[in-house]
Amino acid sequence: MISATPQSEPAVARPRQRDVSVLDGAERSAGPATGKKIWIDLDNSPHVPFFLPIIEELQKRGHRVVLTARDSYQVCELLDFHQISCKVVGTHWGKNRALKIFGTLLRAAQLLPFLLKNKPELAVSHGSRAQFLSSVLLGIPTLTIADYEFTAKVGFLRPDWVFLPQCIPDTFTPRARRQVLKYPGLKEDVYVPRFQPDAAGRSQFGLDANDLVVTVRPPATEAHYHNPESEVLLDAALNLLVEKPAVRVILLPRNERQATALRKEWKKWIESRKILIPERVVDGLDLIWFSDLVISGGGTMNREAAALGVPVYSIFRGRIGGVDRYLADSGRLVLLETEEDVRTKIVLKRGDMAERKSISQSAALQSIVEGIISIAERRCLPAHR
Repeated sequence: MISATPQSEPAVARPRQRDVSVLDGAERSAGPATGKKIWIDLDNSPHVPFFLPIIEELQKRGHRVVLTARDSYQVCELLDFHQISCKVVGTHWGKNRALKIFGTLLRAAQLLPFLLKNKPELAVSHGSRAQFLSSVLLGIPTLTIADYEFTAKVGFLRPDWVFLPQCIPDTFTPRARRQVLKYPGLKEDVYVPRFQPDAAGRSQFGLDANDLVVTVRPPATEAHYHNPESEVLLDAALNLLVEKPAVRVILLPRNERQATALRKEWKKWIESRKILIPERVVDGLDLIWFSDLVISGGGTMNREAAALGVPVYSIFRGRIGGVDRYLADSGRLVLLETEEDVRTKIVLKRGDMAERKSISQSAALQSIVEGIISIAERRCLPAHR
C-alpha cells in the first residue's frame, strides 16, 4: 500500500478489516498467550502491508506481538488506513548523511524505555537500523529480513539471523552472527495473494474509460542508495507521457518535500489534470491493478506490479539487486538505464485486466512465519547476552 501527499485530486481510501489487534505497543495475541513475545518495528512504508499477514499468523499461533513504527514517509497514514494503532517512535531526518546517523542513534535511544518495559524475546524488522542498535544494547536477539543486498551496513555489527529471498545470489548474501535463511518467492508474495480489486477502480480518480493510465512513482531521493540518474529518467518519462493525448498520469510523491518540487516543476500538467496526485492514502495494489503500466524508481511498487502481471518499467539507477535481476531476466520487469531507453522501451498500450491474475498461493508467508517461530522458540539462542 502506498500514499501520496495532499493535492487537488481526491482519492477514496478503502480501509481493510483484519484480525490484528496491536495497540500502542502493548502485547496482544489472538490465541492463548503461551508463545514468545516478538517485537516488530515498521521502519518504512512497504513494511506495513508486508508485516500485517505475518503479525496475524503469529498471533493465531499464540505468540505475542509488540509493535512499533517510525513516522517516516507514509507509515502512519498506512497504519490509519489499516486501522492499526501502535507505538510511534522517531521520524525521518532527511537525506543528509550526518543527520541520518544522528536520527538513527536518537531513535535507538528513544526505543529503550519501550524495550525495558515490554521485554521482547526476539526483534524482527525489514532492515530497521534503530531497532537493531537498541536490540544490541539490550542483548535482544535480532532477525533482519531483507530483499536488497546493497543496503548500508551498521558498522561491524551483524544481526543474529538474516532472512532473504532465494533469488538473491549466495555471492552477495550478507553475513549473520548465527544463520542466513532464505524463503521462496519475493517479499510481495507475502501479501499480494490476499488482494481483491476494488470495483470502484478508476472512477475514484475521475478517469475516463478511454484513458491510458500510467502510475509513476519517483525515486527515493533521500535514500542512501539514490543515484541522481534516476531523476533524469523520471523527467524523461514524464515528458514522454504528457505529450501523449490519451495518457493520464497518476504521480505518487514519496513525501511533502518531493511533492512540493514536483508540483512546481509540473504545474502546467497538474492544473490541466494530465497529471493527478492523490490527496490522501490510497491502496497501492488497487492503483496498480487499474493502471495500464507502471513506471517506478522504487523496488516495492515494481515488484507489486510484476506480481499482478502489470507491465512495469524501473527507473531505479542504484546498484541493481538480485530480485530485480531475477524479474528482469524472467521478463516481468524492464530496466531503463538511459533516456533513449525511456523513448524506445516503454510500450504505451492499454492492458487487459481480464488476463491479469495475482499470485493464488505463495510459500513465502508460511516460510517466513515458520522461520520466525523456529528462531523465537529456540531459547538456547541468547549466547551473546
